[in-house]
Amino acid sequence: MTAPLLYVCARPQRVAAEAEWASFRDGLGVRDHELVHHDLVREPLPADLDRFAAVVVGGSPFNVTDPDKTDEQRRLERDLERLAAAAIEGRTSALFTCFGIGVVTRFLGGDVTLGHPEGTGPADISLTEAGRADELFGILEPRFQALTAHKEGTASVPPGATLLAQNSACPVQAYRAGRALWATQFHPEPTTEAFVERMVVYRDAGYFDADAFDEVSAHVRTASVEQPTRLLRSFAARAVAA
Repeated sequence: MTAPLLYVCARPQRVAAEAEWASFRDGLGVRDHELVHHDLVREPLPADLDRFAAVVVGGSPFNVTDPDKTDEQRRLERDLERLAAAAIEGRTSALFTCFGIGVVTRFLGGDVTLGHPEGTGPADISLTEAGRADELFGILEPRFQALTAHKEGTASVPPGATLLAQNSACPVQAYRAGRALWATQFHPEPTTEAFVERMVVYRDAGYFDADAFDEVSAHVRTASVEQPTRLLRSFAARAVAA
């Protein structure tokens, strides 16, 4: 890979942030120096996006629907919107995940609500016809499992976007917008063990019953995450070929 990929971190918790970077590195199949870690919580979006082959955006305990946002969160969301605009216009390629799909949905004029949460664990996801034909998602099985944990979701595919994946609990699991932006509600990057380690950090954050940690983590470990990893490898391969 001639140019590195960029990991944009939206997690205030440094332990979770470092672990998420490592999960993306392993999922993308790149080496340490090929995935630059940028802490968007504490630093603005880099101005020189063109020096990166592509960008991946991690999750966050932030929610687009949060009623009382800090100045820090508002600035972070504006920066993610700038990144979304760049990808939609084809000035970079970007994969937004979890919290990121909410930011993009709102930016596109769509509706993000608390009406489509998913619990912590594996979710069954189905590709749409457009998803089966998509240059990234088309390599996946028509039905696959991925890990989820979110309090809000996209009610319907936003204007100008193409629905790629869905399930009954959350009708918009993935879409494509513009020339080079993909967004997923599910987490494509963690192994089951990495996800359990993330659960430790967010044990009291309201994603699951803290007293049921052992039961929930055991359920997480039953997941098959081979297909989401293939999605990341597809994204990295596209970045190399561009």
